[in-house]
Amino acid sequence: MIYHSIRFTLKPEVTSDEKGALVAKMRELFDAIPAVKARVAGPDFGGKYEYGAVLVIEDIAGYSDYMNHPAHLELDRIGLPFVDEFMSSDITDDPDPEIGAKIAEVHRIRFENVPDIADLISGLAEYTGSAAPGKNGS
Repeated sequence: MIYHSIRFTLKPEVTSDEKGALVAKMRELFDAIPAVKARVAGPDFGGKYEYGAVLVIEDIAGYSDYMNHPAHLELDRIGLPFVDEFMSSDITDDPDPEIGAKIAEVHRIRFENVPDIADLISGLAEYTGSAAPGKNGS
């Protein structure tokens, strides 16, 4: 299993109504992606981030399906313009010693094939996680 986590803060000018609508849209679109076996999305407590999500995905094939699913791309296009700081991470119990490289490759191919998403991510004030064009990933 892969537990994909995102955490983010929104730009100061984002209104409470916009925040609520964005979280509702996240939940709706995550539920539309068959590769997502379970999810939680909402306020993030205990750190500098305001909101977050954790998605449970079975394997690397499902991870690729999730990353490239039209609902996920729609969410990125809708949500990333509101985001100030963003981080992502993946935790897995997959025994494949190459799983980290495979996860990074999914992101690399996605950013290469969907340049408008890469541009949105590169335009964030802060981005940590899988490498994106113009940013140092960790």
